[in-house]
Amino acid sequence: MKNLFLIAAGLALFAVGCHSPGPQFDPYSREMPNIPSMQSVRETNGLSPELLKPSTHLFTLGPGDRVEIELLDDLGSRTTTTVGPDGKLYFNLLPGVDVWGLTLSQAKDTLEKEFVRFVKERPQISITLREVVSRRIWLLGRFQAPGIYSMTNSTTLLEAILQAGGPANFSGEKDLSVANNNDDLADLRRSFVLRQGKALPVDFHSLLKQGNLSQNIYLEPDDFVYMPAATSRDVYVLGAVAMPRSVAYSEELTLVAAIANAAGPARYAHLSNVAIVRGSLTDPQIALVDYKDIVTGKIRDVVLEPRDIVYVPYKPYKKLSQYADVIMTTFVSAVAINEGARAASKDTSTTSGILIPVGGTITITPTAK
Repeated sequence: MKNLFLIAAGLALFAVGCHSPGPQFDPYSREMPNIPSMQSVRETNGLSPELLKPSTHLFTLGPGDRVEIELLDDLGSRTTTTVGPDGKLYFNLLPGVDVWGLTLSQAKDTLEKEFVRFVKERPQISITLREVVSRRIWLLGRFQAPGIYSMTNSTTLLEAILQAGGPANFSGEKDLSVANNNDDLADLRRSFVLRQGKALPVDFHSLLKQGNLSQNIYLEPDDFVYMPAATSRDVYVLGAVAMPRSVAYSEELTLVAAIANAAGPARYAHLSNVAIVRGSLTDPQIALVDYKDIVTGKIRDVVLEPRDIVYVPYKPYKKLSQYADVIMTTFVSAVAINEGARAASKDTSTTSGILIPVGGTITITPTAK
């Protein structure tokens, strides 16, 4: 009986202890540390004055360019020919003359010199440019007429946008001044120009909505101009995750859920400084969050917003501006890879959004700031 009494007493004390007031574990408790606030990192100030000057380089020939050639003393010799994939022109008696990288004047002089091998006197040759294929700019996304456009002379960003019909809008108008008065289908705050793997800090909203010509840069061959859809709500998960990709946004989508949708963190990921980027590309807001503290319940999970960018780094950076540099370059490079490949293949069946295949990587080194 004595043993039964002690057991009963112990059970009673245990029950009282379980119901006594005290701190309860709540992963969403208001008493837990707050998520770091967003900090603004403005990028537009980095726009170099040199970008606002036209190129001083003369046009040079390349594969695919079409020219009209004529021997001035032989009217029947006029012909239109194309610079071959090997960069050579084939005309009349000539077996093939390398003109890749030559100006029209230099190409004319080279052709005349080559003819001396077959005739006694140096002939006079006329060469006229008829079509440009080797120099082009990519205008993709929510333009009225997106596509890959040839580029012969110095072209400003505004001129290129007008060439593609201006930003797409609900009215369907192709006039840029009209488009400004309608609801745009293009997200101007996330639009960008990519040049040689680096995003140029151009503020499309300031240029097109406020008429700020300080953002009207001159484009160069192979520049990639992209206007994303304003209706897109995807969250982008990039960096050190198993499958960098866009994740369909849903109500109450959290940081942990978004990373899980990208197949989780990659090996050697630096999880103490996961970045969340919000806002425009030229004036982003960034918060650094400790992912490990979230999954262990030390701090609350973060509820994301549509079009947020989540970036998991492989290593920490000393300055927030370095995070911004790496994240924005990774983001625009991933978009350019996907949209450029889709445009080149003319595959309209592929859904939009970022998807870097497993095993594919984009390595970005931040600039010192």
